Amino acid sequence: MNNPLLETNELPAFDRIQTVHVEPAVDQALKATRTAIDDLLERAESYNRDSLIAPLELALEKLHRVWSPVSHLNAVMNTDELRSAYNACLPKLSEFRTEIGQLKRLYKAFKAIADSDEFNNLDQAQKKLIENQLRDFRLAGIELDENQQNRFKRIQQQLSELNARFQENLLDATRDWKKHIHDEKLLAGLPDHAISLAKQAAKSEQLDGWLLTLDFPSFYPVQAYADNRKLREEVYTAYITRASELGPGNGRWDNSDVMEDILRLRHEAAQLLGYPNYAECSLATKMASSVTQVMDFLSDISECTCPKARQELEELQEFALSQGGLRDLEAWDVSYYSEKLRQHRYALSQEELKPWFPVSRVLPGLFSVVSKLFGIQIKQRKGTSTWHPDVEFYEIHDETGRLRGQFYLDLYARQNKRGGAWMDDCASRMDIGGHQQLPVAFLTCNFTPPIGDQPALLTHNEVQTLFHEFGHGLHHILSLVDYPAVSGINGVAWDAVELSSQFLENWCWEREALDLISGHVNSGQPIPDELFERMLAARNFQSAMQMIRQLEFAIFDMRVHTEYLPEKGGRIYEILNDVRQHLVIIQPPEFNRFAHGFSHIFGGGYAAGYYSYKWAEVLSADAYSLFEDNGVFDRKSGDSFMRNILEQGGCRDPMELYIKFRGRKPDINALLRHAGLAT
Repeated sequence: MNNPLLETNELPAFDRIQTVHVEPAVDQALKATRTAIDDLLERAESYNRDSLIAPLELALEKLHRVWSPVSHLNAVMNTDELRSAYNACLPKLSEFRTEIGQLKRLYKAFKAIADSDEFNNLDQAQKKLIENQLRDFRLAGIELDENQQNRFKRIQQQLSELNARFQENLLDATRDWKKHIHDEKLLAGLPDHAISLAKQAAKSEQLDGWLLTLDFPSFYPVQAYADNRKLREEVYTAYITRASELGPGNGRWDNSDVMEDILRLRHEAAQLLGYPNYAECSLATKMASSVTQVMDFLSDISECTCPKARQELEELQEFALSQGGLRDLEAWDVSYYSEKLRQHRYALSQEELKPWFPVSRVLPGLFSVVSKLFGIQIKQRKGTSTWHPDVEFYEIHDETGRLRGQFYLDLYARQNKRGGAWMDDCASRMDIGGHQQLPVAFLTCNFTPPIGDQPALLTHNEVQTLFHEFGHGLHHILSLVDYPAVSGINGVAWDAVELSSQFLENWCWEREALDLISGHVNSGQPIPDELFERMLAARNFQSAMQMIRQLEFAIFDMRVHTEYLPEKGGRIYEILNDVRQHLVIIQPPEFNRFAHGFSHIFGGGYAAGYYSYKWAEVLSADAYSLFEDNGVFDRKSGDSFMRNILEQGGCRDPMELYIKFRGRKPDINALLRHAGLAT
């Protein structure tokens, strides 16, 4: 059987990949990688850059090129068959990663290079790769005895399976709930596009009337605009109890035990490695040096934020009361009255802005913005194999015409696609041992799809999401580092990886950039000055309440991974409720099961790292202040950001790179000023 996953093509053959190809390809790739590593360890009498690093990087990247499209398809085109094949491979890959991390011969080979005179002659990328690898050997249990190593390996396999199960439960619970509506009066208050989307969803399932789901493009308009309070409550309840004992499916996809097992195993693994808890273990690969430093950082921001957040809540409560509502708002009232207050105060809503942001204008406008900043050109390439008709493929060239990298763009929500937005690595830049490879990224969003013949219309918030993910993409694609382990986003400290993404969001608020990314869907005219002024006035509307929400997530994440006690278990909601008592200004209902859907920390890579969003936001706000001083399209500043941040990947310490770009360490005041919280 010809297996497209094993072909050494420039790009994955998505049009030919089938579920039956997955496990055989992974098995063969794992066998080939193990053989290659054994050969290089047996063959060499001494080790250097050419005899160890280059062939090892090449072997590992070949394995990545097999698994990357499979992992991506599981997220964006999930089926029962693909899920089964994906899950069958997870323990095999986990075993391999731990096995390599505990391979003493390989560890000694890296240690020999690090201790040799040659180390000083290596370039920065090679040095950082070796330093990271030695750190990762320790984090994989290289110093443990045989019994401990076997236990550690088993833990990693179980965690891999549990993380996948958490995501699957969340996806299935989200997909299971639907509300079929026959009376349009129930939808009173919803924007026309939301009603049309519900009509389109019903039609796609051969139903009359309208169909509401828990996908975000359906869920959010109900919360923000539906006049029917019972409908808001019903949809909120279904959404916030997903994948819990109370949620859709009557607990069929309950993540309770999964979460407990994840926390237990993470804690055990951390203690095997000599850390007091998983949080301290997690910080070994981050900029922040300790849990205390992170908690102090979050506390400093909360002290600046809480008084303003309480003031914002008081204003919202008084407004709701004046509109005939209740002063004591429930969770399903907050978005509704917040949107009404925004419209009352600024005569502005996200829905009003949507006609000004058709994808057909936003996307080329985004490309123009980054072209002005970094001198790059982006062009669509037709005829590339993709996994869905909506997916587009693009190439990025620099000013000399050199092809720097490529990316897939998958913008719209659909059934069997994981929610949220993300960028992932399809292939990393490589130029070693005579083998060259361009970086390729997956850029994924879940925007409302086009309705009828009209192009998709984005809210301004969604425009920022697109810029955010594109910032990640540029960080990966524009790298000039030749070793995959430290090229692009690889090897970048987790709490610095959001710098480039949050940094690019700033251009969504600049008049010069808005003239490029906005154009009315009918007239093509950019946003009028009067509307732009209202946007700016409303920019920091309830910014303190929004920041408190992010601080709640970050503090809960850090505490639940710091305070785990084997004899008491995770105490997930005990800790979360305590965080809320001290921080949250509106207490959610008792049935709130937010943690059961907190995929960032239970199904993704942000465990004991969710604080990274705020940490990197300090970096990005301070970085952007240079453009505020020099001009939003100042090429000198743009070239400096590209040269010192985007092109460097993970080959240097992120603070060192930041200081090279900015000339100093970051200052938190830029973040507070941008959020309207500076005193």
